[in-house]
Amino acid sequence: MPNVTFYVPTGHMPSDEMLAELSSDCIKLCTSVLKSALENVHVVYVDVRHGYGHPVFAEVQYRLETFRTPPVMDQFTEALDDAIARCMGLTARIRCFGYAASNIHARN
Repeated sequence: MPNVTFYVPTGHMPSDEMLAELSSDCIKLCTSVLKSALENVHVVYVDVRHGYGHPVFAEVQYRLETFRTPPVMDQFTEALDDAIARCMGLTARIRCFGYAASNIHARN
């Protein structure tokens, strides 16, 4: 963790180059701002049929830690919002979900 998933409407998926740039930005934000280990970061892009709302939905799932305070998460979401706008040219709805370690059951 963290897992960053972008839901992007069919036909609006940016080029591979822009996705690589956004992935790099996400990795940097997760490792620097959220202090995650590189091997725990996942970035995924899902092509969706858009129904209503913002053209991009970004969902971030992360493990709760004492150092991931509201100001840290504000810094993270602001920087993520900027990266999405720069790389996708779209406005995103960003939602972050923190989970206590005792509530996470994982493999690999």
